[in-house]
Parts: sequence; structure tokens; C-alpha cells
Amino acid sequence: MFRRVLATAPAQASRALQSTARPTTSSFARTVTPAAQPARRSYHEKVLDHYNNPRNVGSMGKNQQDVGTGLVGAPACGDVMKIQIKVDPKDDTITDVKFKTFGCGSAIASSSYLTELVKGMTLEQASRIRNTEIAKELCLPPVKLHCSMLAEDGIKSAISNYYSKNPKAKTTNLGGTGSSMPKIEVETLRSDAPAATATA
Repeated sequence: MFRRVLATAPAQASRALQSTARPTTSSFARTVTPAAQPARRSYHEKVLDHYNNPRNVGSMGKNQQDVGTGLVGAPACGDVMKIQIKVDPKDDTITDVKFKTFGCGSAIASSSYLTELVKGMTLEQASRIRNTEIAKELCLPPVKLHCSMLAEDGIKSAISNYYSKNPKAKTTNLGGTGSSMPKIEVETLRSDAPAATATA
């Protein structure tokens, strides 16, 4: 028995020395903590739905009498929107809407949602749409509110273009309130009036 211990002792000792002299990669990898991942912002599922499956994409003939075209853009972010409406002249109802948008996912989603929203509305109703309605429906974050503002500007521009082609159509108040602007009187100074001096 003593001989067997002496015969196996050198082999066990060499295995122990090898394992301590060369640490394995797998044991090292277990002790390293993974680097912290930065928080990712993601779009809301409604934005993704309108971005991945945009509704009413296309264009109409801009020279047609019953088509109004609105082309708006935001130089700060590079988004450009073209919204076109086809109007039934009998009752000023929007019968068809098309859009083309070059921009981020929120801009595309805002355009797509707007086209679904205004189809079937009268021009008066469509002119009252606010960007806050679009932003709320799509759950847009504050940094993407300009996309919903573009959509509001686009529909108002399209309505305005329709009225410029059809001057006999009943005009809509694009401000959406129907109230008149307050009269503001501006005080004018005469050129020979003494200038006010500041005293210290």
C-alpha cells in the first residue's frame, strides 16, 4: 500500500501545480461582472404599428381641383411631410387622405395616424385637430412632440391649399376657435420727442 501512495503522489502533485499555475478562462469569466448597459429608449407599440404598417401612403394629383396639398418640414430635425386630402365639394367632407413622410418613426406614425383620424371628417372638424391629440394617442415622448406638430401643420396647410383652389367653398377657421383676434393699439412715439435717460 505504501508503494501505491508513492507512485500516485507525484501525479497528483503535478496536476495541482498545473491548475494553480494556469487559471482556466472559464473561472476568470465567472468573476468578471458584465458592463452596465445604457438604458435604451424604445418607441411605444402604437408608434411601431403605424411605422411598420403605415396607412394611406401615396399621393394624389396635386393639380386636381378637389385635392388640397400640404407640404411642411422641420429644418431642426430634417422631417418633411406631404399630406393630401380629397374633398367632396357637396358637403366639404374629406373622402380620401394620402401622405408621404421623410423622417423618423414618430413623424411617419404621426402622419399615418392623422390620415386615419381625418378621413370622413368635415374640413371644419379636421382644422380643429391639435398636435396634443396625436401625441397623446401615440404616447410620444416630449422630444418627439415636434412630429405631431408637423402633422397638425400639414393638415392645416392641405386645407388652406384646397381653399386657395376653391375660393367659392365655405372657408374654415384654421385657428380652430372661431373667435376674432383682439384689437391691439400700438402707441407710437413722435420722432421729435425727448428720449428717456436713465439716471443712476
